[in-house]
Amino acid sequence: MKLWNVKRWRASRDHSRIKIYIHSDRLIAHKAIRETERAIRSQMFKDQVDVCLVEKYHLSRQYTPARLLEAYTGSLIDELEEEGELSANLFRKAEKTFLEPFVLELKVEENCIAQVKMEKLKHKLEHIFSERFDMPLGIVLGWLPKKKSKYAVYADSAMKEEIAQIVQTYEQAKEDQKEVEKQEVQQKEKPAFKKNYVKQRLPEDKDIFYGRNFEGEETEIHEIIDEMGEVVVRGKIIQLETREIRNEKTIVMFAVTDFTDTIKAKVFTKNERLPELLDKLKEGAFIKMKAVAMMDQFEHDIALGSVSGIKTIPDFTEKRMDHSPVKRVELHCHTTMSDMDGVTDVKKLLKTAMGWGHQAMAITDHGVVQAFPDANHCVEGKDFKVIYGMEGYLVDDIKNIVTDSRGQSLDSTFVVFDIETTGFSAVNDRIIEIGAVKVENGMITEKFSEFVNPERPIPFEIEKLTSINDRMVEDAPNISVILPKFMDFCGGSVLVAHNADFDTGFIRHNCEVLGLPYDYTYVDTLGIARSFLEGLKNYKLDTVVEAMGCTLANHHRAVDDAGATADVFVRFLERFKKKNIRDLDELNTYSAMSVDAIKKLKTYHIILLAKNEIGRINLYRLVSLSHLDYYARRPRIPKSVLAKYREGLIIGSACEAGELFRAVVDERPEEEIARIVEFYDYLEIQPTGNNEFMIRDPKMTKVSTVADLQELNRKIVELGEKFNKPVCATCDVHFLNPEDEVYRRIIMSNKGFGDADLQPPLYLRTTEEMLEEFQYLGAEKAEEVVVTNTNRIADMIDRISPVRPDKCPPVIENSAGILRDICYNRAHELYGEDLPDIVTERLERELNSIIGNGFAVMYIIAQKLVWKSVADGYLVGSRGSVGSSFVAYMAGITEVNSLQAHYLCPKCHYVDFDSDYVKSFSGRSGCDMEDRVCPVCGTAERG
Repeated sequence: MKLWNVKRWRASRDHSRIKIYIHSDRLIAHKAIRETERAIRSQMFKDQVDVCLVEKYHLSRQYTPARLLEAYTGSLIDELEEEGELSANLFRKAEKTFLEPFVLELKVEENCIAQVKMEKLKHKLEHIFSERFDMPLGIVLGWLPKKKSKYAVYADSAMKEEIAQIVQTYEQAKEDQKEVEKQEVQQKEKPAFKKNYVKQRLPEDKDIFYGRNFEGEETEIHEIIDEMGEVVVRGKIIQLETREIRNEKTIVMFAVTDFTDTIKAKVFTKNERLPELLDKLKEGAFIKMKAVAMMDQFEHDIALGSVSGIKTIPDFTEKRMDHSPVKRVELHCHTTMSDMDGVTDVKKLLKTAMGWGHQAMAITDHGVVQAFPDANHCVEGKDFKVIYGMEGYLVDDIKNIVTDSRGQSLDSTFVVFDIETTGFSAVNDRIIEIGAVKVENGMITEKFSEFVNPERPIPFEIEKLTSINDRMVEDAPNISVILPKFMDFCGGSVLVAHNADFDTGFIRHNCEVLGLPYDYTYVDTLGIARSFLEGLKNYKLDTVVEAMGCTLANHHRAVDDAGATADVFVRFLERFKKKNIRDLDELNTYSAMSVDAIKKLKTYHIILLAKNEIGRINLYRLVSLSHLDYYARRPRIPKSVLAKYREGLIIGSACEAGELFRAVVDERPEEEIARIVEFYDYLEIQPTGNNEFMIRDPKMTKVSTVADLQELNRKIVELGEKFNKPVCATCDVHFLNPEDEVYRRIIMSNKGFGDADLQPPLYLRTTEEMLEEFQYLGAEKAEEVVVTNTNRIADMIDRISPVRPDKCPPVIENSAGILRDICYNRAHELYGEDLPDIVTERLERELNSIIGNGFAVMYIIAQKLVWKSVADGYLVGSRGSVGSSFVAYMAGITEVNSLQAHYLCPKCHYVDFDSDYVKSFSGRSGCDMEDRVCPVCGTAERG
């Protein structure tokens, strides 16, 4: 799709700058303009010519100044940021009110800087609207009273103290200067003499362990980006290695971090002093050092060399503690078992929570429970509750094909329809086209097709998708005219649509706004396709149309989509009749999806917490089923399966990737949100920093500020109040401390995330930090969601162990008796009725240990497998520790007799353990003994 036309271009005399004048009838984001300039500059001029695109827009009548400002605010902010953050922030924070259609009032807090900047901003905005859009906009400046922050009094006091200190210093300097001048006069009066200068030595420092004492202003490591000469840095040693070099010297190489960045350093020492140096210079130690920042020829990077001094210093990192009298409980925590996501060991997390005085913590890794054993060992014998849980991947497979069915016949009248809209929200977006087809007795009889004026500009992304632009709808009637016509067309029919919840949601909402009755049964062809068409790569309309042998000419145009959907539905009706499906109630019985269809559903995050032993078992069942039966890129949990094994589980709505949060962001209809909320036991909100990526995402048009994120959390809190569901504030912990984000940054970068360097603050927060975070809800509500409700959920959960304390072997009736009988029968068969003491003693010792520890059943299972294999003609070779078990030999599990070397007569059962020759093979294999004749019966016997 063509975005603009080039009208003309102009170059400077020296050809160092080119201006390209473009015209467009669609808004183009400022970032797209700048990216195009860079592409032209690099691809056509090899970055040697400055390229500037000069925009001119001819927009449709849908754009009023107010609508244009709403759509173009992001680009205006981007453009202002190029001139400076101050102007951009003033515009961003300004209250914007249209006093008249072409008069905009901007109000900001009054101060001397704002007064100057706002005048310039006013002229710039007026110029942009006039020259770029041919839209004369007058801007009026207004001033808001200056708000005094809660720190204002302290800041004023601090300022006064600082001024007083400056004045005092200045007065003292004047006095000092007078004294100096007085001494100089006195010196001139004295006879000249030769001055001896003595270099002042710094006092000794007991913490110095390498080099000499030093002083100087500290430099943060992230500021060391080039060869800077001498610097003083402090930090923690995180890596150290030594390498011996010539002349009995050793080079010690170590990496030091101050948690702003990390840098390598090298020192040289004699071998005899190395132990003394490494006693202080070791991993985990905190040091301060003076060295030269230089390019290291071996590392090919800036490093610290020519070290003049190193000394030990105390740990300067802030040890966060939870000082709240009543602590919160973290209900959403990831460990290193959340593959390529969490970066903290579970034991470290639990020890921190216990050290803070917390009473419980939930472990909720992505799709797995592998951290449970370590968590259990960590808290053994301690008064701390581990809540065993998981963040699963939920898919909604319980949606019926037919909604609000009244048992209508398949020969009823159906209206198959489709709509095109300006976005996905039935509340805030608008319908731009309605297309419908009426089906009676399996035949298409009528059509309906109308454009709708949305009374707002159509977003470019929607125009690309539907090919509907502003000029196509600007002369069309609005929804108040078109919708009554469409509802008359529908009459008492059954509605049919592909992904019907979306289409009917818009129709229902607009009927409510206009006061029109809405009471319709509707059928979803998406649900039909998932239940009756297995093996498709997806269930989009064009895929289903092709699978059913129909045609779709102009996808994403309402009338064409409706016609294609009608063709598909008519063919489905023929299939239904062959299956003796006579009405919509019977059709609904086929709503269950196949495993293949479930694997193609969209996944949402969900928190599952094991409430008791039954919950633990059901959680493990869900883990197994999600990996074995429903795995597709991630382990999926169908809602139908979760409902079956829900007993003993507490279910939370999870993070921004949860079903509820997505529905709130997408402004889904109230009925759908109510259905979602009812499914959960508690709702979850998280710090706004966790979701700030949504502000940067151009697709998230409904979220542009932190205030928008706070409003989303408020809506979830309101839902909790409305449906009597506890709302819990969680951190969604992925690392322990704020500075640990660097480790996750590396992982996210390796996974290809473009915003890996903009890590959200997914660290474990104290109660005070969380209360401060949610103050915008009010102090009382913040305490409720942070402290009261999280403890309420924790109190509902029993103290359980992730595994049973007993061994839980399989059960075979009388396995101990069977094993004993098999062993003694075989022993008598080999050694005769009177067993040698050594045989009896060995059998009893092993049998008592095996049976006493509950392993008899394992031997019987092995015995049955080996005997079956041998009977089928397959030899079984023993290996490992089984060869040392005499019981295993007697049971026929192994062919290795583990008794000491001896002779055994196969006929008279004469046995020789004690002759001098036999004893000479002590500790060796009896098969190496020479064959001989039995001294009793003359039968050949072998060792």
